Amino acid sequence: MKAKLVLENGTVFIGESFGATGEITGEVVFNTSMTGYQEILTDPSYAGQIVTMTYPLIGNYGVNQDDIESSKPQVAGFVVKEYSEYPSNFRSTQSLGAYLKENNIIAIQGIDTRMLTKMIRTVGAMRGILSTLDDDDESLLQKVKQSRQMIGLDLARVVTTKEPYLWNAIDTTPYALAPLTNPGNQQWKIAVYDYGVKFNILRRLAAYGCELTVFPAQYPAEEILTKKFNGVFLSNGPGDPAAVRYGVKNIRKLLGKKPIFGICLGHQLLALALGGRTYKLKFGHRGANHPVKNLLTNTIEITSQNHGFAVDPDTLDPHNVEITHINLNDHTNEGLRHKKYPAFSVQYHPEASPGPHDSDYLFYEFISLL
Repeated sequence: MKAKLVLENGTVFIGESFGATGEITGEVVFNTSMTGYQEILTDPSYAGQIVTMTYPLIGNYGVNQDDIESSKPQVAGFVVKEYSEYPSNFRSTQSLGAYLKENNIIAIQGIDTRMLTKMIRTVGAMRGILSTLDDDDESLLQKVKQSRQMIGLDLARVVTTKEPYLWNAIDTTPYALAPLTNPGNQQWKIAVYDYGVKFNILRRLAAYGCELTVFPAQYPAEEILTKKFNGVFLSNGPGDPAAVRYGVKNIRKLLGKKPIFGICLGHQLLALALGGRTYKLKFGHRGANHPVKNLLTNTIEITSQNHGFAVDPDTLDPHNVEITHINLNDHTNEGLRHKKYPAFSVQYHPEASPGPHDSDYLFYEFISLL
């Protein structure tokens, strides 16, 4: 079946559908990872985005139930150069195409993803539309121009859990990473703010001896403080961090009262709570090989990243906040910690293990604060 991808600058890509039929708008971005498409598809941080894979062959190892990061695919749409229809892997339970159709995700193959990626790098992330229904280029372009912008968009309230729930499951597959020593082997009680949390973050915290209660993004901080939690975790998530005002207000009420650890959107929200500002990157950081320098240890970590916004370190008070990590590709901020309160965060994803173990120490540092 024919499919089209139309960008807001008028560029039209014609390809073949290998997912669901329909039509969807979203911000068109690219990910440079060679593997991990299933984790990417199910990462809630990709809500509202049409994701392009730069690696040319996608789907060759199929889909399995161990590698999902949420209950369903979260991307708005999926774009690849070539889809592998017949997967070959002992863990595979179905093909990628069948999985996308089952979950109503529109996908296109056969377009020039190299051209698309270079265009995004030059122009910046753009709105786009994926359609298997409308063949009129002008009609599709008008729909794109009427679609919502990512700036100012609060998507955390869309992907967050509706009700609190308990989590204590760890990764039991043969490929699981063993945790560093859990200090005292104590069962720590952690409150998790779900702005779009990935399952593997919860698994890593559980592996360090944490009993997790996952709360909706808008859950009042006052209620958290009435319960006997040892610490608070701020999760990753989609959208514009500046739009998650309720999250910033809650974090300010928790600062200095509970140890806090944030990842990705959680990092940005902590920075906002500390008086900083965030801004939109031209085309974002999405991939599994981003080099980050730890300024505290003078070491380099290979990291997995997925974010379109960043923290402006110049807006943070140097008397209270210390910059701990920077991105070596563009020198953007990748981590911070408070000088007085037990609170720190990173922009990247230590649970994704691209190094593969470079950043797992961050979970240990959080446990040590408890």
